[in-house]
Amino acid sequence: MKTLIKNVTILTMNEQLDMYQQGEMLIEDDTIIEIGKTCSGTYDQCIDGHQGILLPGMINTHTHLGMIPFRGLGDDCPDRLRRFLFPLESKCMTPELVYHSSRYAMAEMLLSGITTFMDMYYFENEVAKAADEMKMRAFVGETIVDFPSCDSDQAYGGLDYCQWFIPKWKNHPLITPFVAPHATNTNDLKHLQLASQLAQKYDVPFSLHASELDYEMDYFQKEYQMTPTEFLNHYHLLNKNVVLAHCIHINDHDIDLIKENGASVAHCLVSNLKAGKGVMPLKQLLEKDVFVGLGTDGPSSGNTLELFSMMKMIACVHKTVNHDRNAFPCQDIVSLATLQGAKALHIDHLVGSLEIGKRADFIIVDTDSVSMYPLYDPYSALVYSANAGLVNTVFVNGECLVKDKTLQKVSLEELKQNLQQDSSTFSKQALEYVKGL
Repeated sequence: MKTLIKNVTILTMNEQLDMYQQGEMLIEDDTIIEIGKTCSGTYDQCIDGHQGILLPGMINTHTHLGMIPFRGLGDDCPDRLRRFLFPLESKCMTPELVYHSSRYAMAEMLLSGITTFMDMYYFENEVAKAADEMKMRAFVGETIVDFPSCDSDQAYGGLDYCQWFIPKWKNHPLITPFVAPHATNTNDLKHLQLASQLAQKYDVPFSLHASELDYEMDYFQKEYQMTPTEFLNHYHLLNKNVVLAHCIHINDHDIDLIKENGASVAHCLVSNLKAGKGVMPLKQLLEKDVFVGLGTDGPSSGNTLELFSMMKMIACVHKTVNHDRNAFPCQDIVSLATLQGAKALHIDHLVGSLEIGKRADFIIVDTDSVSMYPLYDPYSALVYSANAGLVNTVFVNGECLVKDKTLQKVSLEELKQNLQQDSSTFSKQALEYVKGL
């Protein structure tokens, strides 16, 4: 099946940032076969973009999709992670709830133009199953943590889970399993090493929270006289397959170590600001050519699963932090949400830019909204004027998953009803728990 997309402004997001006004793109099945001002090939169907902006699908490099039921609960609670989230997860989370939460979360991401995500949570087989059904490009990692959890009655049970989970999904065309120790401070050295060995054995990514928390930084300084990044490097736990989430408190030496080892970073600015944790040194990372992608974090942390507000926040916050209006031009910020995210996950040979031979993962953003006129610069419009509700069309791997702002393969209302039904007990317990804090 050949599909022509016409009457669009094409932002290829390739290395040259090629752009085509009134451009066309031709795809065959799951692959882009022609792109430019006009396409000469024949086609079976045509999509009129109505002057919209065509760009690669966005990439969410760090999230926890099973946590939709936590959204809006205890948002202002101090030390929320340990006092609220961890205990409630252990008490209330089930595989069914993770499954329905993940499907609903994927719907939210698709409707906002996200086509690829990297998820770390519990019962990740359910997340993988949901991604397979929703036809999204997904990285799925089972959490490994130093206490019994909702899907294991023993500490570090995630390691055993990975032994069957990774082989089950490893050769899936859209799903990549990975090893996900929770954080540098919630895994001891022995189990971080075992997790790293497991990732190397199966040749899969390895991702964890790092340099995120004040007490994490204090702990490593006191116990090891090192930063978490120096610790990971010292014990040979940094390499090109590692994605470090957050990295708020890294210093210049840490950045050099991340670059030298080829590791990547997931920048979760909105959730970090909401929690009052600080601002990652994005400018310094990019100056050292470290691969950085954008992450929403979980729906309990950042509350929404979209990257449009993230892009605007990155522009405003990092310009302010660096006292430089010229810093972070809009095309670079859009690249963080697309090509740079693909590089961070080492899938830029497949997605992240619109180029001949790459997979047909793309979105069309409407430009007829009141906030999008006049449109002098499409990059600027995407960063400063657009919002997730303007995403009209979404393709993943050549399949149309969103058309006219509506999911094509599933019913959003049905997904919501299933989640409401399965989370009713959780919601009651959660509210009781919050009252007791």
